[in-house]
Amino acid sequence: MSNPAALQVDGLSFSYGDRKALDDVRFEVGRGEIFGLLGPNGGGKTTLFRILSTLLPPASGTARVFGKDVVAEPLEVRKSIGVVFQNQSLDRRLSVEENLTYQGMLYGITGADLKRRIVFAADSTGIGDRLKDKVEQLSGGLRQRAELAKSLLHQPQLLLLDEPSTGVDPGVRLDFWRYLERMRSEYGSTVVLTTHLLEEADKCDRLAILDRGRLIAVGTPAELKSRIGGDIVSLGSADLDGVAASVEQHLGIKPQVLQGQVRFEHAHGPEIVAQLMRQLPATVDSVSVSRPTLEDVFIRLTGHSFSEPQPAA
Repeated sequence: MSNPAALQVDGLSFSYGDRKALDDVRFEVGRGEIFGLLGPNGGGKTTLFRILSTLLPPASGTARVFGKDVVAEPLEVRKSIGVVFQNQSLDRRLSVEENLTYQGMLYGITGADLKRRIVFAADSTGIGDRLKDKVEQLSGGLRQRAELAKSLLHQPQLLLLDEPSTGVDPGVRLDFWRYLERMRSEYGSTVVLTTHLLEEADKCDRLAILDRGRLIAVGTPAELKSRIGGDIVSLGSADLDGVAASVEQHLGIKPQVLQGQVRFEHAHGPEIVAQLMRQLPATVDSVSVSRPTLEDVFIRLTGHSFSEPQPAA
């Protein structure tokens, strides 16, 4: 392989007892992509993340990082990846600089080179002026930036981020995405992140959508939403079954009843709503028409909502 992809996942499977956390998952991530693993909690994202970061061997299948097998060549893989886990690994009693120093030393980086890299990583993530602060004094957003700086010290080719925006406010989330874009545009980094946040997934170049351990779709956010091919019409009512039956009778389509609403797809949402309002029962108390979202894609592909509880591992 002269120039392998940043990440190649082929037939990965893993089970916790009788429950399959991953079921024959296959996808590829190109160099320089920001690639999202989207799915509800319990969908298999964290298990996949642990395999990619060499912490968990798969039951079957392979995963390669720049051509290196995560099971057969874990040390080589670790040299090329930077990892930010959902649960922060910083020592809160130490300063940001001390945390970064110890991280660098674990990779054999010392002396002037280490000092230069600490300044670079801290400046790149917006915490250059907080190096002397103890981690316990930082806000959640600043700690997340420190975690990212820590992952950048050895100048990884691939950044693996597990739910990077969990617990941070929207402003910090925007800053964080600016740093990811900078890593990609200025330093050629490839980014793979897990998320259950639909607005975060919309920012990725491409997505793999996971549900109950299965890979159900891969594509750009725009490509995935184009599968809907129309508007999403949602009707609220105290009599959901009656409204659903009326929609089926008048339109000849079987709507879904999800999250307290009757919903269906139609190529001409506003026009069909105007028509239906003369035919639907008086129990309809709200109507909305919207363009497709990634959650609509998820519902189309799985038959259930994104927030529906998943089976526990």
